[in-house]
Amino acid sequence: MQDKKHGAAAKAYEQLGELYQKQYGYNKHTLDAYSSGLNYYHMLGDSLGYYNLHIIIGDYYSQDAFMQPYARQYLQRALQYFNRVNNMPKVLETRLGLANLEQRKEPVAHTLITQLREIERLSTQHTQPYFQAYAQNLLANTYNRNKQPDSARYFAQKSLVLSRQVNVSWLIALNYFYLGLVEQFKDRPTEAIRNYQQSYQLAKAEGNTGLLKELSRHTADSYSHMGDYKNAYAALLRTLDLTNELYSSEQTKSIRLQELDTQIKTLAVEKQLAEEQSRHQHVLNSMLVAGLVISILGVIALFFLRRQQKLIAHQQAVIAQQQIRELETKSLQAMIEGQESERSRIARDLHDGLGIQLSRIKLFVEAHQELLPRSVKDPLNQFLDEACKETRLISNDLRPYALSMFGLIPALEDLVQKLNLVNQTKLTLEHYGEVPALSDEASVMIYRVVQELLNNALKHAQAEAITVQIMTNEEAVLISVDDDGRGGDFDTLPSKGNGIANINSRIDYLGGHVEWHSEPGKGTSVMISIPMRKLILNPQPALV
Repeated sequence: MQDKKHGAAAKAYEQLGELYQKQYGYNKHTLDAYSSGLNYYHMLGDSLGYYNLHIIIGDYYSQDAFMQPYARQYLQRALQYFNRVNNMPKVLETRLGLANLEQRKEPVAHTLITQLREIERLSTQHTQPYFQAYAQNLLANTYNRNKQPDSARYFAQKSLVLSRQVNVSWLIALNYFYLGLVEQFKDRPTEAIRNYQQSYQLAKAEGNTGLLKELSRHTADSYSHMGDYKNAYAALLRTLDLTNELYSSEQTKSIRLQELDTQIKTLAVEKQLAEEQSRHQHVLNSMLVAGLVISILGVIALFFLRRQQKLIAHQQAVIAQQQIRELETKSLQAMIEGQESERSRIARDLHDGLGIQLSRIKLFVEAHQELLPRSVKDPLNQFLDEACKETRLISNDLRPYALSMFGLIPALEDLVQKLNLVNQTKLTLEHYGEVPALSDEASVMIYRVVQELLNNALKHAQAEAITVQIMTNEEAVLISVDDDGRGGDFDTLPSKGNGIANINSRIDYLGGHVEWHSEPGKGTSVMISIPMRKLILNPQPALV
């Protein structure tokens, strides 16, 4: 029941405002009625009626230059709402109201014509002839302001046809006014006055004080241009009266003061709401603080308990991790020592056992070679020589003689030289800096790593050249092995294959780091960094 009363009151005040506007034009009573309608629409919760009145008030304020900023606020709030609910006719009406404000500015925005043509297109698309006529009317005025009379006449005439079809008197009056401006610009004052007079009659019937003022001023200009100074003077006096009525009358002052008072009241209400909300928030905050203090005390107690548990668990985890690392280190050391010991044993067996037996057989054959036919003697000597050579190579590979006697760099030079003899790939060794006396364990491991890398490159890379570089300083030994072969994918490869796994495990054992870089077709580069303190401290007995 209450909603019906509010709805009826809102519509009644809106209609009363329209009656006042037709009767008195720009006046305080019209705004009083519209403001009351706005309040009732708000109480009713009728957003459509509420924001529709925003458009009406915004258009009404646009007549007064002082009130145009408030007009823009009303129209922008309405545009936000109608965009949100996708009410296209109201969107078009609001955009036209804002464009009307824009075309009053100096200078006219260069984008305004584009905006108005877009509104005209959308009005045609959504079958809104009234808005289409209004857009054409604003285009006519914009072209007049830009001193383009032919375009202004074209759109004013198009708008006039549509305005008559939809029977909108104020729009017909404006079109006659703009056609008069075109004639005045083209120096045809008689035709201009004829159009002004038609517009004046319609504007007077509408009570449009702003348009009457502009018509009187331009009529005076046209009469003056014709030399009819009597009528020009009369039109100027009428212009002054209308200007006073629009800008200096008590009605106009009341409208301006009313809007300012409304703004002040709105701010006061917002301030009161904010203060009340602040008081509620203060009470709520006090309750929250009390609860928070209690919670904090409980959390602190729980925190200390959990902290103690975490410290104990962390200590246990650290101890367990250390034990695991020690076991892993011992296991790795035992495995490496076992490998090297087994290599040494096999090398000795080959050299002292099989090697000696082959030598004895060769001597025996040489001592009794006259008993053997030449077809048997020569192949037999060749086979024995190859067997002895192969035995020496295997023995040396298992236990490098140069490493035991001369150290790491000579052993690597010997390795590179021997590999160059049996491979088409060119191997090069470069070393920079003086290599200190390394422990036997470290020398063997580095030798084995380089040996494994060279074997991998010769076997898989299909390279033309392989370069080994060893650089030393006081802090580290840096080793790089680079080839120009076919490359590969090392993102997953290091975790596969015994050779690469052995390389990683040996470098890890020495506390070093390995980086693998390779691209298909661009070769492979392996970079190794080993801290010097791991290589010269705590020397171990020789493993070879």
